[in-house]
Amino acid sequence: MIYRRGQKVLVQGITGKQGTFWTEKMMEMGTDVVAGVNPKRAGETTLGVPIFASAVEAAKHTHCDVSVIFIPPSMAKDAMIDAIDAGVGTIVALTEHIPGHDVLEIFARQKNSGSRIVGPNTAGIVTPGEGFVGIMPGHNPNIFQPGSVGVISRSGSLGTLMCLNLTRAGLGQSAFIGIGGDPIIGTTTRDALEALDRDERTTRIVLVGEIGGAMEEDAAEYARGMKKPIVSFIAGRSSPPDKKMGHAGAIVTGGRGGYATKRAALEKAGVRVADTPAQVAEYLADAAVPA
Repeated sequence: MIYRRGQKVLVQGITGKQGTFWTEKMMEMGTDVVAGVNPKRAGETTLGVPIFASAVEAAKHTHCDVSVIFIPPSMAKDAMIDAIDAGVGTIVALTEHIPGHDVLEIFARQKNSGSRIVGPNTAGIVTPGEGFVGIMPGHNPNIFQPGSVGVISRSGSLGTLMCLNLTRAGLGQSAFIGIGGDPIIGTTTRDALEALDRDERTTRIVLVGEIGGAMEEDAAEYARGMKKPIVSFIAGRSSPPDKKMGHAGAIVTGGRGGYATKRAALEKAGVRVADTPAQVAEYLADAAVPA
């Protein structure tokens, strides 16, 4: 789920307005886009990239490590299953509002495959200085700079703000992982935390969470055994209980998933929790990096 230079990227929906715009930005940063998918324009090229009728067909002609989904909700299931069947290792699903029964079918197909899904409703993944996949402004040096801080976020906008603050403070990023804000997602906060814990380039971690669900509490269980310093910000401190706020997954029910429970779990695990996004860079600067 961490993009590395040289990984081959397939863009499903490359000829759409957003697909074309962001493909150009990804390539501008150095992302190796090798193929696109549009059944109606198979055999053509766009931005110099060959277009195929399907991911399975593209995989017959070129190796694809990562696929990114610029596909409307009603067609996202078929596109993601196509990428799974093509053997793509990481599928970055930008689409939100995919029907719930479609999501269940996607994950049933993915379960016994070698594919990992990031999302749905993710903003993407970024490795400054190497490339990015999705709709994060990875090409903007004012926001992303190479460094050693790994950032995890359910929200693309909050993740962007956090990376901007880090860059302004002179703290670059080793990787950004946008896990997505839908209730059912393929890569959890804990999954991303484990990946950054294993990553040799990452020495400190920022965990941007939200109310709703129990992903931050689950991540706290893993964080308890980590040596790398973690600073967290949890959005939704002032939100009323039992009310959906923002992302589809940001709803607190049955006494779980609230701000207080998340903060308590993280602090018990040794994670320093900031009250505001602006404090995160300050707390990171104070954190001792393990030898």
